[in-house]
Amino acid sequence: MGNQRLFAMPFASVYPLYVQKAERKNRTQEEVDQIIIWLTGYTKEELSYQITEEVSMERFFAEAPNLNPNRRMIKGVVCGVRVEEISEPLMQEIRYLDKLIDELAKGKALEKIFRT
Repeated sequence: MGNQRLFAMPFASVYPLYVQKAERKNRTQEEVDQIIIWLTGYTKEELSYQITEEVSMERFFAEAPNLNPNRRMIKGVVCGVRVEEISEPLMQEIRYLDKLIDELAKGKALEKIFRT
């Protein structure tokens, strides 16, 4: 899938996939929401709005109120690519979120996911 197609994709179409991945590993939608809120600075209400309005992935990250500065501490491989080496800023933000959801699904505690 080309980057532009991914960037134009509604966040609402990706969000249920994150939740399904977490729930398959006995984690919860609430934990997925906590991760998204930690990463982006959205409130629960703002996150719900972004989902119901079906904003694009690009707009979702562009409108994020406060991208967490600790996201730069996220390291590792997603889809065969090291997230810290991704040069396209929006793709890196998307992959940060993917990596956090992967960590949740692998059983990592939220405190460690949040790099605290």
